[in-house]
Amino acid sequence: MQRPTIVQFNLSPTLGGAEVYTAFFCRALEARGWPTRVVVNSAARFWDDLDFGAAERSPLRAATGTLERGDVALIHGSLPEPVLAQLAGHFVVGLAHRALYDDSRPAYYDRADLLLAVSRHVGATLQRHGLHRVYPTPLYGVADLERGGTAGAIVAGALFDADARKLRDRVLAALFRARQAIGAPRHLERRAGLTLGIVSRIAPLKQFPALFECLVPILVRHPQVNVEIFGAAVGRKALAALQAVLSPLGARVRYWGHQRDVASAYRALDYLLTGLPEREALGLNAIESCLAGTPVLAVAAPPFSETLKDGVTGFLYVDPRKDGGADFERVLSGIENGTLFPDRAAATAHLELFSLPRFADRVDAVMEEVATAARRGFPA
Repeated sequence: MQRPTIVQFNLSPTLGGAEVYTAFFCRALEARGWPTRVVVNSAARFWDDLDFGAAERSPLRAATGTLERGDVALIHGSLPEPVLAQLAGHFVVGLAHRALYDDSRPAYYDRADLLLAVSRHVGATLQRHGLHRVYPTPLYGVADLERGGTAGAIVAGALFDADARKLRDRVLAALFRARQAIGAPRHLERRAGLTLGIVSRIAPLKQFPALFECLVPILVRHPQVNVEIFGAAVGRKALAALQAVLSPLGARVRYWGHQRDVASAYRALDYLLTGLPEREALGLNAIESCLAGTPVLAVAAPPFSETLKDGVTGFLYVDPRKDGGADFERVLSGIENGTLFPDRAAATAHLELFSLPRFADRVDAVMEEVATAARRGFPA
């Protein structure tokens, strides 16, 4: 029987984890023989850096002109209400990239015939907020390390996403571009000691300032530990908040801004630091870091306790808001004195869960059920 075309919608104007996810979701569908195409925001230029396989990308015109009878709609992010309304009559799958931690949620979560959670943590938050059309198996994700190409050297990029509505942001962004054009680029050189760092957008859901409020007093006591920050902040205020909390570390902290070559960023670190867990959906950067060969330090709570293996792909530590960072310092001291080190030989079997073939198997299984439900005209 002919398979339906999976028409995906992602209208995000900025690059984030859901956009990387959209690209490897396309490749997973292609690998298992599902026809697909993607409807995107025509103003977003970052899509050219991602590998969609053979999937066609097209700008949104009207949903009714995008879907044909029998097609399945799959939504990766918020859609305007008129577009959501035009999807009526089609089977709608919602990809839940966001854990629910307050009363707000994307409208498509309520409209979807079936929600696919990227982790058990996300699925549990959906259930707690009264959303019960949730597929029982989490999809997890894939490490997509080759996006953006390989530059070979880390060069300082934009530190924050400028808000085009604000004059100060536009001026600062223009000054940064001018300095890049006329000055010598600032390249990263590794420093002596232990290097911890972030490879992520500096976004509110990561809660990096709250994390470092707990960790900075400990890092002050460990002068051989340096911190490298890779990723643009979501606005100038988010960058300022992180800089303020890290200021006691002085020159031991460096900011490198947006990086297209994420693989090199991960490999510039001895350990990746994740943010706080409860608002996190999957922690795709933690999975990518492990695949790049850089172990991870994360709070021992979902979703990190789902995707990381303590002592193998890094170390999990007690939430520092609970113990003042005592367990983090235990781990950090063990790493520094050589008594704690991850069992890299045991990591291969665990990381296979996040390979494209295993992800494609999970996608294929759920799409078979979706196709059956769509043909019957009943909710999943």
